Amino acid sequence: MRNIHMMLPPTYRDLWKGDFQELKKEDVKEGRAWMYEADPFAAKVEREEAQAIMGKRRAEREKRAAKEAEQSVGLGVPQSSGGGGASRNIMRGWTRVPKIEMGKRTRAQVEDLVRRHAVWNHYETRISEFQGRNILNEFIDLGFRKSHIEEAIGECKDREETLEWLLIHVPEDDLPKWSLPEGYVAGISMASGNLKREASIKRLAEAGYSAELCEKLLDENGGDEGRTAEVLQNMLLRQEESQAESITPDISKIAIGEENNEHGVWSEEQSTLEAIFGHRFKSTSPQTCQIPLNIPHFQTACTLNIRRPIRSYPSTAPVVTVFSAGLPAYIRLSIIRQVIQHANEDLLGEAMIFNMVDWLETEIPKIVENPGRLRDVSAGASAVREVRSGLTRNRNQHMRGTPRPLDWRLGNPQSMAILERWQFRQESSQQRRMLAVRQSLPAWSLRDAIVKTVNENQVTIISGETGSGKSTQSVQFILDDMIERKLGAAANIVCTQPRRISALGLADRVSDERCTPVGDEIGYAIRGESKQKPDITKITFVTTGVLLRRLQTSGGSSDDVVAALGDVSHVVVDEVHERSLDTDFLLVLLRDVLSKRKDLRVILMSATLDAAVFEKYFSGGSSVGKVEIQGRTFPVEDHYLDDVLRLTGFNAGTRGGDIDDSGMEDMEPSVAHAIQSIGMRINYNLIAETVRALDAQLGSQEGGILIFLPGTLEIHRTLDAIRTIPNVHALPLHASLMSAEQRRVFPPAPKGKRKVIAATNVAETSITIEDIVAVIDTGKVKETSFDPQNNMVKLEEVWASRAACKQRRGRAGRVRAGKCYKLYTRNAEAKMMERPEPEIRRVPLEQLCLSVRAMGVQNVPAFLASALTPPESMAVEGAIDLLGRMGALDGDELTALGRHLAMIPADLRCGKLMVYGATFGCLEACLTIAAILTVRSPFISPQAKREESKEARSRFAQGQGDLLGDLRAYEEWSELRKASHQRDVRMWCDQCFLSNQTLNDISSNRSQYLSSLKEAGFIPTNYHSSSPTTHASLNAHNENPALIRALIAGAFNPQLARIELPEKKFAPSMSGAVELDPEARTIKYFNQDNGRVFVHPSSTLFDAQGFPGGAAYMSYFNKMATSKVFIRDLTPFNAYTLLLFSAPPRLDTLGRGLLVDNWLRLRGWARIGVLISRLRMMLDEVLAKKIEDPAWDVGGDEVVSVVRKLVELDGLDR
Repeated sequence: MRNIHMMLPPTYRDLWKGDFQELKKEDVKEGRAWMYEADPFAAKVEREEAQAIMGKRRAEREKRAAKEAEQSVGLGVPQSSGGGGASRNIMRGWTRVPKIEMGKRTRAQVEDLVRRHAVWNHYETRISEFQGRNILNEFIDLGFRKSHIEEAIGECKDREETLEWLLIHVPEDDLPKWSLPEGYVAGISMASGNLKREASIKRLAEAGYSAELCEKLLDENGGDEGRTAEVLQNMLLRQEESQAESITPDISKIAIGEENNEHGVWSEEQSTLEAIFGHRFKSTSPQTCQIPLNIPHFQTACTLNIRRPIRSYPSTAPVVTVFSAGLPAYIRLSIIRQVIQHANEDLLGEAMIFNMVDWLETEIPKIVENPGRLRDVSAGASAVREVRSGLTRNRNQHMRGTPRPLDWRLGNPQSMAILERWQFRQESSQQRRMLAVRQSLPAWSLRDAIVKTVNENQVTIISGETGSGKSTQSVQFILDDMIERKLGAAANIVCTQPRRISALGLADRVSDERCTPVGDEIGYAIRGESKQKPDITKITFVTTGVLLRRLQTSGGSSDDVVAALGDVSHVVVDEVHERSLDTDFLLVLLRDVLSKRKDLRVILMSATLDAAVFEKYFSGGSSVGKVEIQGRTFPVEDHYLDDVLRLTGFNAGTRGGDIDDSGMEDMEPSVAHAIQSIGMRINYNLIAETVRALDAQLGSQEGGILIFLPGTLEIHRTLDAIRTIPNVHALPLHASLMSAEQRRVFPPAPKGKRKVIAATNVAETSITIEDIVAVIDTGKVKETSFDPQNNMVKLEEVWASRAACKQRRGRAGRVRAGKCYKLYTRNAEAKMMERPEPEIRRVPLEQLCLSVRAMGVQNVPAFLASALTPPESMAVEGAIDLLGRMGALDGDELTALGRHLAMIPADLRCGKLMVYGATFGCLEACLTIAAILTVRSPFISPQAKREESKEARSRFAQGQGDLLGDLRAYEEWSELRKASHQRDVRMWCDQCFLSNQTLNDISSNRSQYLSSLKEAGFIPTNYHSSSPTTHASLNAHNENPALIRALIAGAFNPQLARIELPEKKFAPSMSGAVELDPEARTIKYFNQDNGRVFVHPSSTLFDAQGFPGGAAYMSYFNKMATSKVFIRDLTPFNAYTLLLFSAPPRLDTLGRGLLVDNWLRLRGWARIGVLISRLRMMLDEVLAKKIEDPAWDVGGDEVVSVVRKLVELDGLDR
């Protein structure tokens, strides 16, 4: 008994599965999952190192931001005199950055657009008094006038918007020097050749009016300077249109007597003024005069110019202008406005010019000190009138209607009609034959137990081995029970499947068993395809993603999610053991719905299920029942790699070098040597020899062979290898295929042929291919892994889990005895994981976080922490941060772009590219590129012909980037396929180093994405790629490479790198020095996360010495770390693309330029940054409007056109 303290308690199992699991769950939620790793000390060290690196990066970003903010406040205007060293220090890091410029006409167009349509302070948020004082003091130090700052604070929601408002509304000649472009000179410059017209415009503009406005109105008034001056003055006073028209009547209609009388009053007053002011008075014409103002203690000279009005004087105030070179334009306009208001209120009906002069000499210093609101003179300061509008658009996303709740009345007419039809069907001979088949399944013996458990519990867990009939029979038992209990009208069973082919296969199978066509009692809904009828379809097989999207578009709150399932009686979640991202997300939602809908039943099903985990997850608020069904598979004989080598006599000849020698001691030397030669990589020749041997072994017996491979590339290589076998009918099966192509695996092979299917893990579960008698399992799977520490995503080929291999093996024994040939050793199988790690722990979470937020969940991290296996908090934080940088989130709020992306089932970058493509008129091009990114590049690179392959890809790319090269290759292939024989197409593909099969996969993916865009309501449902001209605006710019490059870069943000060119070098020539192109190896690339990165050698830009359109940046879709960090799938782009589609630009208040995403610098005028910032918001409003009105054609929208022009021409005039 001395060691009793070292003994486990008698009930240690209960403690381990109960209290200890609770403790573990709490620890995992709080970020202490490392305690439960195999080596917790090493895991803790790794986590601390990762946190330290992340903390260091965060601190560096905060330090940079704080330094910028400190410089902004502490140094208002960089001084050039007396501080040369300080000035140079301020410009450190800014001297060699790209410079942004905006052409005069382009800037006028953008300013016009912003003034007319930009909305400030959407939600009418008010800045607090404390914040207002801080902003006021800070901006006074930056050189703004106090009155302007106070006006801006009253208009805006925060500091950043206040600064932008000032830079837009304060006239250029009154802006602080730091905000003006280099070498800025105020004044008017024109060169039209019409000197008289130019002189008139110059005189009108000297009053402070916009030169563009003066030019426009002078032309409208037939070159009449006097009439134009009066129209300008009335616009400044903001008089109504009808009043303005009455100000400029037809002179011919004025009575001669009145004309003479008015002229007499005007002439008499002119004589009086000359007598009073002496030499100060100057009559420049019979209609105009000038009087210099005498303002005591005022340094700036001012001259008043008075013009007789067209209407009767003195019943109408004269037209006045104040000339003063030392006063900003808007102050001159404010003086004019206030003196005319004074005249209209107090001086009409008598000679008034002397009184106006007296008033001005007294009031001008006060007006200069407090000129009033900028908005009061905005009508004269700009060529356009600003529109002030609040937020009028409904920001709610396009929701589907709320389904009708279930009718649970017993024996209602609809239920009785369903019962009658069901009873009639049971009498048919066909139904009786099907019933006999169903009764032979193991699930049939547990029919009553399944029905009883489902009726008595909110959650039922059904575990059943392969072949037990759980997927096909359980849903039928539930439906038949409800029909027999006269509740058929209330029955609506939704059964989720992880893959499209599973949903299709089960719908076909169950509808056959019930002797009804697919789409009536039994239906399905997958992405882009649906067969179901309201109130008639009772069992619907759907992919998990389809059900999630139904919940996601329900309304945006938890109550809306509950309401979205209002017409559903049962939710069946099949294959939960796979722990996909969508399945785990659905389980979180269902657990919440169950607490509010006690009549809803949830059934979880799987072949290999750890029932205790799921029982514990749901037992908190719902009753949980369990049913276990014994399997009914036929015997399956296992053969491992050594057996396969004996069967085939295969020998690779050279050592593979990556195999574990243990477990091979008892093998004969020739087999051990062959295994060593093959290694653990997939050997396609061995697969082909195995198929050949199995075909010979089966002889005349019918039966197919199913080969499990990790990905589509391996499938294509395998099919190429086995097509040399004469009687083989080879078929691919993977998720990228269209539904019709996937269904080809079910029918028998043509006579005299043996069906051989090369499949990914889509064939593991839920589908039965009737004639499979042999399985060849490579034991590999493609799995995504994500490292949140360095934001690296890897798609790796790894060993499958033992549970998955068991499922694969079972495919050979579904309908009769079979064999499984495992192309790995027993030792390799023993080292496989028991079950795969949940996907939520190993993939990027941006799409998941966006979906959660789109459903109205405010606290996304807390929601995901309630998942069955919570993701790492660092991964969630990184995902939310990335969504903000991508433009999908604005703080905690979804942007219009984010709402669109949440509805498109695609990688966020691909979804964003398609949204941009439809918006900017290059839909077909962007669809193709998104499909290429989803599949892979269609170019192949044989080891012996790497250079020729790269050269072929470069011919298509023409320096525009990798993805445009792939796009042009696909387009050429697509056109060739329409006009040429298949043999010619294959020959062309071989010549151009293109994979015909990959191009077909890309085409298939395009079709799926097109369906998704239609379902999301982003493009018309009658749009077809075969006739894109029917919606010409969607494809008006497909041939514009500059625009497409910009949209690719915008979609990939923040995956971008800065291009750093070396110092320029010149060579002498006959015509002078000529700039030399830099060598490719001297061009450097930098990104935010890794510092210096390198172009992958396979890229068409690896040897590039220059880039199209003055590109200064490079976007990339993938990066990979080997000896260096390489970036792939590259597209060069310009500075305006960065400004419009990356993170919002921040102004540098030292006048150096703009800062994007806290690391990319651009030299340029601050006002350009503000215009771009406003334009970005307006573009978001366009996307928001598109959500509300899916039929709206955005192609001709003015905002979209301006953005397109900016990125095409890099801000310059055409």
